[in-house]
Amino acid sequence: MRLITAGESHGPGLTCIVEGLPAGLELSQEELNRDMARRQLGHGRGGRMKIETDTAQVTAGIRHGRTLGGPIALQVANRDYANWEERMNPWPVEADVPEVHLPRPGHADLVGTMKFATSDVRNILERASARETAARVAGGALAKIFLQALGVQIFSHVIQITGVRAPQRSDLTAADFADIDASPVRCLDPETSTAMVAEINRLRKANESLGGVFEVRTFGLTPGLGSHVSWEERLDGRLGQAILSIQAMKGVGIGEGFELAAKPGSQAHDEIFYSPERGYYRETNRCGGLEGGMTTGQPLVISAAMKPLPTLTKPLRSVDISTREPAAALRERTDSTTVPAAAIVGEAMVAFVLADAYRTKFGGDHIDDVREALRAYEERIGWKR
Repeated sequence: MRLITAGESHGPGLTCIVEGLPAGLELSQEELNRDMARRQLGHGRGGRMKIETDTAQVTAGIRHGRTLGGPIALQVANRDYANWEERMNPWPVEADVPEVHLPRPGHADLVGTMKFATSDVRNILERASARETAARVAGGALAKIFLQALGVQIFSHVIQITGVRAPQRSDLTAADFADIDASPVRCLDPETSTAMVAEINRLRKANESLGGVFEVRTFGLTPGLGSHVSWEERLDGRLGQAILSIQAMKGVGIGEGFELAAKPGSQAHDEIFYSPERGYYRETNRCGGLEGGMTTGQPLVISAAMKPLPTLTKPLRSVDISTREPAAALRERTDSTTVPAAAIVGEAMVAFVLADAYRTKFGGDHIDDVREALRAYEERIGWKR
């Protein structure tokens, strides 16, 4: 499978192309756009979310609610483009559009201008912006619909905002996520949710941005997705790359992640048991559902650490690249925190990697072919859902 996005933050819109889904997969506009709305949620969002109402319009690859087997093209309009038409028009304009010369520490601004030989930071920041993730979420929704047809469910929740952290839980099930979006920060623990909101309010008043940690959990996976035989086929590596490709991500963990480094071996691995009723099973899931680059059939647990956003209402020190004199960094409209929204993007990226893993292993030109290949495989290995 392939997922390609195009578009700039304040340009006419975003485009997403997804290639590799089988024919015959049923979907609806509501399913396709549900995650688009969820990406705009979260306490701490800025004014842009009051302008945009993101929806994905299908322009290719789907007919009468079913995939055709070819590439699927989606378009997400930028309503804010009306306010930026002169500055972001694809064609020359008569107006004098000033260049931006104030790179922000922590953004792609400075290195991008050097790499692509431009004196205008806007040529870099528009594509580097996390607005691009709206297109990824649109493509990821297709992957999630495909996975749901195979009995796989993907959820996310926020477990930390700056120093405010929710209690760890190893007993989470799919049912625990039923009302996750009702939390203003998408946190499962009500007391921690309240504390996170208070922390966002406190630091927002201090002109600060906030980072945090979110977790993506996947239920219903078959064992053996991915492979141990070569580095590029190891699923943990592919998931790590997918998560770290999201703007502002600085760390990724699988299962207990970095905490495993502090434990002895007897407390770090998941012992194996067998019963005729359950087949092979584990009583713990410290590995997060992956061993040797392959899924174990347990819930897949991926966590991601997000740094604070680099656009601050009280700008950091920088340099004007036209004069090379000290200057305050660019100040643009921004969010205080987007950790709750980033978790939705995390769902999309995990979904795409897993959908590709299923397509690689089970093939099939039609969704029924995929289901039959999956059924035969699970029967062969004696897997009990």
